[in-house]
Amino acid sequence: MVNFDQISSTYICVGATDLRKGIDGYASMIQNNFLCSPFEDALFIFCNRSKDKIKILYWDKTGFWLFYKRLEQGKFKWPMKESQLNQITKQQLRWLLEGLSIEQKKAHREVSAKYT
Repeated sequence: MVNFDQISSTYICVGATDLRKGIDGYASMIQNNFLCSPFEDALFIFCNRSKDKIKILYWDKTGFWLFYKRLEQGKFKWPMKESQLNQITKQQLRWLLEGLSIEQKKAHREVSAKYT
């Protein structure tokens, strides 16, 4: 089974996506629209216009996985600006799947130490 915590990168396709596509459609979209390789160690996440369904494409070196989630109530807090590919953190993915926004104003921001 796929362990999302061990995957290198997570990308969301900002905006609405037609979820009637299959694996080949999403892989083509990743390559042609976003100039990225669907074969990298990454999750690629897509959401429909009504924000109640998502699909996640993942390559595990032997084949593609296509995960699908449909909410029975509520909506995903999905950024709907222009169509682009944005990298998000594992924490942001957890927030998204829990129904929260990927931008949490009350969460502690990561700080890097600077030595002078």
